[in-house]
Amino acid sequence: MSSSSRGPGAGARRRRTRCRRCRACVRTECGDCHFCRDMKKFGGPGRMKQSCLLRQCTAPVLPHTAVCLLCGEAGKEDTVEGEEEKFGLSLMECTICNEIVHPGCLKSLPSCLQMGKAEGVINAEIPNCWECPRCTQEGRTSKKPKPPLASAEGPAVPSPSPQREKLERFKRMCQLLERVPDTSSSSSDSDSDSDSSGTSLSEDEAPGEARNGRRPARGSSGEKENRGGRRAVRPGTGGPLLSWPLGPAPPPRPPQLERHVVRPPPRSPEPDTLPLAAGSDHPLPRAAWLRVFQHLGPRELCICMRVCRTWSRWCYDKRLWPRMDLSRRKSLTPPMLSGVVRRQPRALDLSWTGVSKKQLMWLLNRLQGLQELVLSGCSWLSVSALGSAPLPALRLLDLRWIEDVKDSQLRELLLPPPDTKPGQTESRGRLQGVAELRLAGLELTDASLRLLLRHAPQLSALDLSHCAHVGDPSVHLLTAPTSPLRETLVHLNLAGCHRLTDHCLPLFRRCPRLRRLDLRSCRQLSPEACARLAAAGPPGPFRCPEEKLLLKDS
Repeated sequence: MSSSSRGPGAGARRRRTRCRRCRACVRTECGDCHFCRDMKKFGGPGRMKQSCLLRQCTAPVLPHTAVCLLCGEAGKEDTVEGEEEKFGLSLMECTICNEIVHPGCLKSLPSCLQMGKAEGVINAEIPNCWECPRCTQEGRTSKKPKPPLASAEGPAVPSPSPQREKLERFKRMCQLLERVPDTSSSSSDSDSDSDSSGTSLSEDEAPGEARNGRRPARGSSGEKENRGGRRAVRPGTGGPLLSWPLGPAPPPRPPQLERHVVRPPPRSPEPDTLPLAAGSDHPLPRAAWLRVFQHLGPRELCICMRVCRTWSRWCYDKRLWPRMDLSRRKSLTPPMLSGVVRRQPRALDLSWTGVSKKQLMWLLNRLQGLQELVLSGCSWLSVSALGSAPLPALRLLDLRWIEDVKDSQLRELLLPPPDTKPGQTESRGRLQGVAELRLAGLELTDASLRLLLRHAPQLSALDLSHCAHVGDPSVHLLTAPTSPLRETLVHLNLAGCHRLTDHCLPLFRRCPRLRRLDLRSCRQLSPEACARLAAAGPPGPFRCPEEKLLLKDS
């Protein structure tokens, strides 16, 4: 029976999917192989579209759209109990003709179309894979050698599948590409080997072969294998090229954060004047041009950078980019990150973006003058980069509506960094210099507030709106005699905190510098109690432009 007689699409190879059960499928990406470095989540361009080398599935299964070529139905092995019945109703893909059929459907064919006494050869390494009876009867074999027959000495060891061999060859190739010798020192043994070989390669051919990373052919003139270690030796230098057979894989290297070379602009870009086409200089100096550029927006500055090379260098001045807004972008490309670092803004808005942890860590380590950082709407996986990045000049931090933030994550962010360097005695928290902190929509508890009072003592503006766990005890912690925020707090936003009651309102009189108190959308607070607080005030009365919004003129 020919393949064409079985129906359309016979012999077309199906792409298998992950089993989602093996050790490779359930592990995470290593972040170090060249496939991981290409992913956008690790700062790459995302062109290869390949999975991590360590996540290559060892037992890929057929896709859920695969059906039998004879009956047109999917696998029904889950509907029966016996092993033979399950095998008869399961889909099997032939490794030779790539046809997917039910073994039971082959037995139900008419007698004139059956394969006689031929039986299929099942592949034990890959699920739903075999050599169908028709290919076995016709004597067709796959590219891999047949498994040896069992002998009297013991059972035969099955040979690996083509997919397994392809995966192993690919891993060996990656190991060869990453194994580059640091230094090549000459020795007397290499001189003797090169002399005994009879002839040697020319100096022009040797660097080319070493650069290509090719293993020299056995018996070639100019390179000789040592019989003890079987090491290929470069003629005349003795530096090892590649060792064979391959040893165990080297330990994984730490993740490399510096993926793109960024050259910051010089402190005083030259020339200081604008050269004209006639050969003379423009009468306006660079300082005057920068004053003109300060009245332009980001779009107009980008247009000016296309005029000439001198304007392009001048427009990189950080005084022209006090704030950069990259919010609402699905992904951040490497040119975007490089452009941010070159401009050195004081305020950076990354709210509701798909920035990854490595991208954020790469940015923060190069923006030492950053004063305002907005990360609202991002995931905690990316925001956790704040725990390992120094931010000495940070004054405003916006973490509103961060997903999956608990007390443990906030403790990691607020506590001082661990002492990992010799002689390091820094015990200050990472938010010691922050003056404004926005934590709206987070699941804050009193334990997190205690850490906040201890490690962020200079807060003057605090946003705790829509925090479900903030109540009267939280207000008592903020206004307690031992609280450092009692004397520094100027703006306090508690809108949407439904656990607040009228009993907490007299506690706000302990804050003498309080100028703005937002209690809107607090269900258990009565307008009369807020009006009494506004009339009394801390040192002076408040005015209420809206209900439950207390403002005081400075």
